[in-house]
Amino acid sequence: MMATGSGNSERIMIEGPAGQLEGILEHPADPPVAIAVACHPHPQHEGTMHNKVVHTLARAFRDAGAVTLRFNFRGVGRSEGEFDRAIGETEDALAAIAFLRARYPGLPLWLGGFSFGAQVSIQASSKANPDCLISIAPPVQRFGEAKPARPDCPWLVVQGEADEVVEADGVFRWINSHDPAPTVKRFPGVGHFFHGKLTPLHRTIREFLADQA
Repeated sequence: MMATGSGNSERIMIEGPAGQLEGILEHPADPPVAIAVACHPHPQHEGTMHNKVVHTLARAFRDAGAVTLRFNFRGVGRSEGEFDRAIGETEDALAAIAFLRARYPGLPLWLGGFSFGAQVSIQASSKANPDCLISIAPPVQRFGEAKPARPDCPWLVVQGEADEVVEADGVFRWINSHDPAPTVKRFPGVGHFFHGKLTPLHRTIREFLADQA
């Protein structure tokens, strides 16, 4: 691993299955109570770890006391490799999780993602066994017939009701197909990128994490 930075944030490169992965590691003000990984939206639609929704998710994780890693999937930014249809990206997420678990052993894992990153984090959860999962605007239409199993942990799904990218009604039908259903937070009148609603999004995530504590 290579790291640069100062204060509570480090820019790092970690070993991934297709080469080096570029990331930002953020530290809480106090000793961490958890580790967290935040996954970004679709690489072929300008999705990066700097996306504002992912940034909000990562900050909520950090503000709740987790040392938090957001990273670029393969082929994005300085991360090596090529886009791999959420298959390789799931392996990238597992590599990021393994890095944090090795560096901070014994801490609970919080996992989350936005859009494509929500899909990846849900898929990764079956192997990563997170202690909680946060899915923001999960693109359930991309799952096809091989829908992933329900994560075996507390699970929050956040969905804008006016989402122009992900069909909100499809997300709600998918949510209701699970037993038990995840915790759901609907944002009326809100589109895919949560324009003007990042502060309420941050608060929603913090409240969910506080309930888990």
